[in-house]
Amino acid sequence: MLSPADNEILTLTGPGTAMGTLFRRFWMPVALSDEIAAPDSPPCRVQVLGEYMLLFRQTDGQIGLIEPKCAHRGADLYWGRNEECGLRCVYHGWKYNAQGQCVDIPNMRPGAARDNMVRSVQLKTWPVQEAGGLVWAYLGPPELQPPMPALEFCKVPPGARYVSKKLQECNWAQSLEGAVDTSHFSFAHQVLPGAANAREVYDDDRAKWIRDDGAPDYEVLDNPVGLSMGGARMAGPGLRYWRISQFMLPNHSLAPAAMAGETFTGQTWVPVDDENCWIYTYAWNPDRELNEAELERYRVGRSVHAIVDENYVPLRNRSNEYMIDRQLQKTSSFTGVTGLSEQDACIQDSQGRIADRAREALVPSDAGVIRFRKLMLAQAKALAAGQEPPAAQRPDAYCLRSGGIVTAEGKPLEDVMVERFGHPYGLAQTAPASTAE
Repeated sequence: MLSPADNEILTLTGPGTAMGTLFRRFWMPVALSDEIAAPDSPPCRVQVLGEYMLLFRQTDGQIGLIEPKCAHRGADLYWGRNEECGLRCVYHGWKYNAQGQCVDIPNMRPGAARDNMVRSVQLKTWPVQEAGGLVWAYLGPPELQPPMPALEFCKVPPGARYVSKKLQECNWAQSLEGAVDTSHFSFAHQVLPGAANAREVYDDDRAKWIRDDGAPDYEVLDNPVGLSMGGARMAGPGLRYWRISQFMLPNHSLAPAAMAGETFTGQTWVPVDDENCWIYTYAWNPDRELNEAELERYRVGRSVHAIVDENYVPLRNRSNEYMIDRQLQKTSSFTGVTGLSEQDACIQDSQGRIADRAREALVPSDAGVIRFRKLMLAQAKALAAGQEPPAAQRPDAYCLRSGGIVTAEGKPLEDVMVERFGHPYGLAQTAPASTAE
């Protein structure tokens, strides 16, 4: 459980809040590159950490992330014309480039006064970079701008990854907590034994081990940028099935499913405001391009990627009760909700827009959730006391991997990490060289 004061620190990310200040020390995704794929394409509204911005790609390919209000009389530049290396307000024609500099004021007569006015008008901007099929932004103090985190999915060729985005209608922290909670896989994502596809599912030993052992033994290790977490389930006499996830400050998590040679998956949670968040989901393989069967699974939601509409809102959401099928719940699905992502959202959203953590009754398998909260609170409080987060200056330490392995029982997580990844906290040992977008 958390006190109301600590719950507020954990969950609130707007300007001036402790957690919001911590988030602003790191780069975070603000859009898919596909949202502004073409030069002079329509601008894209962005709301992150309670702040409103406008993203656009100008004629020469440069990307700008600017405040959305025209300096003249406050018209919203979202309605502007993206043309000839600038965004032009449709109210009186004022034009701004990707650096936020005004470059034209056509409703003034030419001359020194207009030239001086053009030079003096500057919109607020934020640094942006493209990596991994995403547009990333840094919203913190310019003098403290850190290097980009070297997440492995950003380093592989485009054909070796798949990225998506969805809206979730709850606070960022309770959604992310689902990623560091391995025990819920034994319940929320289960196919019932009598289901039509049960034979297909339970012919997979991993599904059986998850179904049959809902109380995994959990261990958590510190790493230079967050936490390495492992849950061990029984996998036959003398064997344990470990599912290892990674949490990386302030808002990244890698999923625990991939066995050796399989495709990795991860997610990044970006608060829209205190009651909604964007989840950027990525799958990547460092050794090969993704095949058509994998891509089709991602497109149709048979994975951690959700099916969304043109606004990236999941088709199964709060407004339609996630299309829960109570008959399916009786016969085939533990939740009655279709889709891994949707199953998570249904339960996490049900905790409230911001979960009340003061009344929880936690158990040993909640160790990952507990350690996540402690770390985030400690980091936010340390920054409020003047100590900058060291992880922001450790970009290479973000090149981590997660996944599963079957080992002999009795091994501590430190040894399992080395056996699975060749490194004590899962740093990629054969990471691909960075590739251009």
